[in-house]
Amino acid sequence: MNKFLTEFKERGFFYQCTGEEDLSKLLDKKKINAYIGFDCTAESLHVGSLLQIMCLRLLQKYGHRPIVLLGGGTTRIGDPSGKDKTRVILSEEEIEKNINNIEKILKNFLDDKDTKTKPIFVNNYTWLKNLNYISFLRDIGKHFTINKMLSFDSVKIRLEREQSLSYMEFNYMILQAYDFLELNKTKNCMLQIGGSDQWGNIINGVDLIKRHSNNHVYGLTTPLITLASGAKMGKTESGAVWLDKKFLSPYDYWQFWRNIDDRDVLKFIKIFTDINIDEIERIKNNNINELKILLANKATEMLHGEHAAKNSEKTAKQTFADNSMGENLPSILIDEKKIKEKMSVIDLIILSKLESSKSEIRRLIKGNGIRINNQIITDEKLIITNDLFKDNLIKLSLGKKRHIKVELS
Repeated sequence: MNKFLTEFKERGFFYQCTGEEDLSKLLDKKKINAYIGFDCTAESLHVGSLLQIMCLRLLQKYGHRPIVLLGGGTTRIGDPSGKDKTRVILSEEEIEKNINNIEKILKNFLDDKDTKTKPIFVNNYTWLKNLNYISFLRDIGKHFTINKMLSFDSVKIRLEREQSLSYMEFNYMILQAYDFLELNKTKNCMLQIGGSDQWGNIINGVDLIKRHSNNHVYGLTTPLITLASGAKMGKTESGAVWLDKKFLSPYDYWQFWRNIDDRDVLKFIKIFTDINIDEIERIKNNNINELKILLANKATEMLHGEHAAKNSEKTAKQTFADNSMGENLPSILIDEKKIKEKMSVIDLIILSKLESSKSEIRRLIKGNGIRINNQIITDEKLIITNDLFKDNLIKLSLGKKRHIKVELS
């Protein structure tokens, strides 16, 4: 089998493929252009998108050129895949802002030094915005049957649950197929990679290109990644694990990987780092905490750089091992006036965004799970005073894993 596909499987990236044997032969013969699409429904991607990003990196490793499609057009419609209701439609200004920010994030992961593998960034709004509806129906719509469209999970599940599916969303799969056709014509794109929930949309594109242009192209999908706990990758009890440091500090990102369930560590080292497969086999029986630190360092280095990864590890050591105020802990500023207004410990925690539920905070206090400056808090009515601040700082801790510096302004 082709080396790219071999490593794709060894790392746990593989779920389904069209014409796998033919694709393997094609990849042995020449370097190709392959694309992955990203919706721009938020200003940042989160780690739920990281597997697709690792696929882009693997393409570059083997000399193939990734095309990154930023869905400026399809985001205006909304992908119904995996959704039980219509997405909130964003304004054009919001979508453009999201596109620009997501492109910056992706550039942190991808190499642009080699002109042969330098990523091509495209926005499908550039070709979708000028479509003539009648011409589109006549030239493209004729290749799609309602019977087949109704058979795809993105449609079928919504209808089985008697949840409404707008005509706008119903058209999404045709537009995504058209994207593949457009990229095949203009960028000689031979492969689309996506999550397993995109299989139907990808198959539509492969079939459309065959019917419209008589070209043979391929689709490749990745599995849905979940945590050992069963939770969806990218979500935690305190919110999404964002890839933009405006929304999640490098230290908190490092901590996410450091605190991964023991059962997930080796799997995630394979999927979310570039460490050689043979090296992973050699170290797989190492101390689990050493492996977690390795995963955290490599994942953080990839996104935020080596300096941020080392600083995060140092801060974690200071915070946990030395029981001190780690210098790189995330922090919030609080106006001193709020302290004078008799802010309670519960209000402080909510303001810090470490926890949003008052009942959960009370439960943590009863279980000795909240500390200020490493001292356990037992009184849920505790009033925060200036005396608690040391050099204008408080270290606020929830459980063993969530910490923040509170600074007076």
